[in-house]
Amino acid sequence: MRFRSTPAGVRSRLPTGADLRLTGPSDRAAVVCVNGGQRTEVEGTWSASLEWLVRQLAPRFPRLGFAEVRYRIKSWKRLDWCVEDARAAIQAVGAPRVLLLGFSMGGAVGISAADEPGVEEVLGLAPWIPDRLDLAPLAGRRLTVLQGSLDRALPGIPGVSPAHSRRGFERARALGVDGEYTLLRGAVHGMALRAHWGRPVPLPRAGAWAQHVSRELERFEGSRSISSP
Repeated sequence: MRFRSTPAGVRSRLPTGADLRLTGPSDRAAVVCVNGGQRTEVEGTWSASLEWLVRQLAPRFPRLGFAEVRYRIKSWKRLDWCVEDARAAIQAVGAPRVLLLGFSMGGAVGISAADEPGVEEVLGLAPWIPDRLDLAPLAGRRLTVLQGSLDRALPGIPGVSPAHSRRGFERARALGVDGEYTLLRGAVHGMALRAHWGRPVPLPRAGAWAQHVSRELERFEGSRSISSP
């Protein structure tokens, strides 16, 4: 499967003070992308992994809007703020159907914001799903997890490993949440890093991440007739 990149989207400021970058139309369905974070409370940045992924996928799904969120503060110590930013993004995009795509700490953010109207699914990429996280917002939603087999706990973000994400997924399944868990062999934590010149540079197995996300977006797009004129 071949992908081609697309230019970055249109930026706007959310009521919370976070930033939103939208690529493509959002009148029918949107993919709201929420980033990871760290222990230290620092100003939010655009995710290299999510930016790279959106550039690959937006041309393949021209009827989907891709909304990237830049938190005010990207720290799990301010997880409540990050969830507020995600909710504000969903409301600002205004799509009748939403898939929340959360990378790393964004998995916890996406799950926590999943009870927003219109949200149908959370797609977690190497998601942080702490044992204490309330999974009630997933009621009636789908949870899909993609996890790199070589992922390990990172400084400031405990619990980003196959064992931890699998435990969180099984906890959701025990509550009756529909979903699927896929382990990507040879994949690490993330799809890209930002080079010193500013552009995201793909990591090994980035293409595998893109292909698996593409398959899930095909399922999401095809679950209702949003492709029809």
